[in-house]
Amino acid sequence: MAQGRETNATQARWRRPIGWALAAVLAYAMPAMARDFDVRHYMARIEPDLQTRSVKGEVSIRFAATVDSTDLIVLDRDGLDIDRVREGERSLSFDQTGRVLKVRLPRPALRGQLREISVSYHGTPRFGLQFHPDKRQVYTLFATTQWLVGVDAPDERASLDLSVVLPAGLKAVGNGYLVGRRSLGKGKELHRWRQTVPMPAYTYGFAAGPFEEASDRGSRVRLRYLGAGYSQNDLRKLFADTGDMLRYFERRAGVPYPGGVYTQALVARTIGQEHAGFALLSEEYGRGVLGDRRDESLIAHETAHQWWGNLVTCRDWTQFWLNEGFANFLAASYMEQRFGRDEYLKQVDGWRRRYERLKEAGKDKPLVFPDWDKPSGDDRAVVYQKGAYVLHLLREDLGEAAFWNGLREYTRAHRGASVTSQDFQRAMEQASGRDLSAFFANWVYPAAPAR
Repeated sequence: MAQGRETNATQARWRRPIGWALAAVLAYAMPAMARDFDVRHYMARIEPDLQTRSVKGEVSIRFAATVDSTDLIVLDRDGLDIDRVREGERSLSFDQTGRVLKVRLPRPALRGQLREISVSYHGTPRFGLQFHPDKRQVYTLFATTQWLVGVDAPDERASLDLSVVLPAGLKAVGNGYLVGRRSLGKGKELHRWRQTVPMPAYTYGFAAGPFEEASDRGSRVRLRYLGAGYSQNDLRKLFADTGDMLRYFERRAGVPYPGGVYTQALVARTIGQEHAGFALLSEEYGRGVLGDRRDESLIAHETAHQWWGNLVTCRDWTQFWLNEGFANFLAASYMEQRFGRDEYLKQVDGWRRRYERLKEAGKDKPLVFPDWDKPSGDDRAVVYQKGAYVLHLLREDLGEAAFWNGLREYTRAHRGASVTSQDFQRAMEQASGRDLSAFFANWVYPAAPAR
């Protein structure tokens, strides 16, 4: 997750803290609520308005009860105003309080029974949907629930059918594959994408603008590049290593990239963000990479998230290091392959120094947080940089073969699922044949309370 992310020194100038980024982290840091249902599929139609910086939409949510019976469905709706909730043609009673929408079903949903409700809404997203009318750009950032009503917990995975109404003539990207694009008249077009591999809702999104477009093929995966103010040659040069990154991460994961297309888009303003099937980076960052190829670690970080974060996801935000520490470490390991051991060690040294500053300031914490409801910048440094540093230490301790075998088996075993640090520990113990409880107790888990 890009918001508030602190990585290595070469990325620092592209990742300056900004207010909406911190707010985004906090929005996603709310404690998870127990759910009596499992979302299976979203079908949404979204219409952003660039001039008013607002959005209206309707989403159908297909779900199944996970308890014997429930008549209450609780959804996230961060700042969105609910207009109507229906099941079929029947209007349902609902309550919108705080960041949640509570819907009462007229008859209880029974365990395993598929039901579907539709929610109509409108709102003015604070940061989850970014509007740049001067550039004719609109794109999503965290949090998804500022433009799509749903469940934003990382352990909730669902497929998605997303339709977005946009000004005519724009290039766009969304999750999964493009189903179609058609004119609606009056200067509007409907773009529709389908994400068939279930993904957490925080990875949903789209981006649109008057982009230049280029493409390449990295083995079996089509690579698509979008950016305004760049030529096709610029885009191909900027993302020249993307195909190699995908192949490298496939080898490390033991799992192929979960899709046929991977898109990277340069947008007006972002500190970098992964989505299912694409990544957003800033136009400024792209110009930096054109000037210095060794600035591409952020490109590798977002690409690594297609496996560690999207395909294998932390079960809740207290385990966030399993997303971000992993993406940081895997990006550095790619840079090692691409530019040599010294480049990797330079990044390791940056992690170590940041960790030592945390310790000196009394801000160090275990990688598994007791809560993640008000994370500070130092907390994020624990997750991103200490997390990556701990993976480096584990690699040095276990040796190349055991470490990479363990990472590969962990990723294979848990693809399409949510994980905890115990899952990772078990995989590394099986690969190495060693008891790693002391290592994980020292670096990963909170200390047991004194008796």
